[in-house]
Amino acid sequence: MNQGLAMNQVRGDYFDTFNTITSPAPQEVLQAAMDECAYYNKLLSKTVPGSDVWRINHNHGEPVTVSEHTRTILEMALEMNRASEGAFNIAIGPAIALWHFTDGTAVLPDPEKLKEAVKRADCSRICLEENTVTVPEEVEIDLGGIAKGYICDCIADSLRARGVTSALLNFGGNVVTVGKRPDGQPWTIGLQRPSGERGKEFWAAVKSSDNTLVTSGIYERSFQLNGMTYHHILDPRTGWPVQNHILTVTAVTKSSLLADAITTALFVLGPEKGLALAQKYGVSAVYLRDDGKVFFDPDLDIVFVK
Repeated sequence: MNQGLAMNQVRGDYFDTFNTITSPAPQEVLQAAMDECAYYNKLLSKTVPGSDVWRINHNHGEPVTVSEHTRTILEMALEMNRASEGAFNIAIGPAIALWHFTDGTAVLPDPEKLKEAVKRADCSRICLEENTVTVPEEVEIDLGGIAKGYICDCIADSLRARGVTSALLNFGGNVVTVGKRPDGQPWTIGLQRPSGERGKEFWAAVKSSDNTLVTSGIYERSFQLNGMTYHHILDPRTGWPVQNHILTVTAVTKSSLLADAITTALFVLGPEKGLALAQKYGVSAVYLRDDGKVFFDPDLDIVFVK
């Protein structure tokens, strides 16, 4: 496909976030790829009646046959749950809901209800056999912490199939680079400064070509109560916000599905265990702690901004 240097951009509001595709490819090609998001949203959202996830959660513990897309996501989710010793968990949604991070209610959850929600969030009870999944009636799954990565991979592949050789996908905290910039240089992806203006202030930058970057940070949703700050990244093993002094962590690898799953686990585990897990999966990672200290894979092509 003939691609000039002029950039086009399309935007879409999917998966509870604002998404963009930027590329020198024709606008209609980019829009066609973005429009595919509606299909994945209908298939994977837990709130859309008839979606794979909705059917799983409303089938009273009986087996459900799901699409190949859903099976692939569930395989990665269950693998990462085991590999991270529970630091990533697709069944922790009911515990998160008790915190009311999205409705502005600054109140702590009832400890007994939180403890019970954590107890029910047992991924070992999820049975996946080929395209059939069985989830106990008292367990509720949510693929929101991993599905967006898979969708990013699919949209990037769709662009490549349409002949696009240079593109930047930014789906909230998930960034995918297709090829290099039109000038032949790698894309430069800024890592958001937690205390800075969104999209304008960065603490580091990573060079990327045919890679994905996924970031988890405590600065997106939180509330203050009695002098304490409670953020939305919970340790699935306790139900309480992670308290390890980490502000943000970014994973860099080829698969956005893998990056999406592992980034949450990396945040919960902290730098020592997290970097070991990342290395196991061939993922480069970088952590920023609240005292400014940085932990990262030395092979990562990163520049730090003062």
